[in-house]
Amino acid sequence: MIEIKTSPLSNGEFNRGVFATRDIQKGELLHEAPVIAYPNDQHQHIEKTLLADYAFEYGKNHSAILLGYGMLFNHSYEPNTFYEINFEGHTFDFYAYTDIKKGDEILINYNGDVDDKDPLWFNQD
Repeated sequence: MIEIKTSPLSNGEFNRGVFATRDIQKGELLHEAPVIAYPNDQHQHIEKTLLADYAFEYGKNHSAILLGYGMLFNHSYEPNTFYEINFEGHTFDFYAYTDIKKGDEILINYNGDVDDKDPLWFNQD
C-alpha cells in the first residue's frame, strides 16, 4: 500500500518520502508505526542528535521515536493523511484524510492537527 521513494519535497540527505502504491480511500488505515517511548526528562539527550527533529509528543510526560515508516512522512499544511496515537497498542496510526491516488506522496501536518497552520518548530528563530 505504501513505499519509500525519493521525494521532491525533501531536501535532507536522503530526500525520502512515503508514497501510495495503490489508490487509498479516505479513512483507510495506511500504517501502524510502533513507538519507542521515553520520559521527557531524557529528551535533553535526544536533542543532541539528529533524532531530535523526528521525535513526537507521546502523552503528557513522554516523547516517542516512531518505527516503520512513521518518521518518513513529509509535512504539508494541506495533508492527505492524519495520525492518531494508540496508547493501548503503542503505535501511531496513520489514516487517509482524503482519497489518495496511486503514486501520490503521503503527507501529514507536523503540528499534529490537519488544520493547524502554525509555523513549524524547526522554522522558528
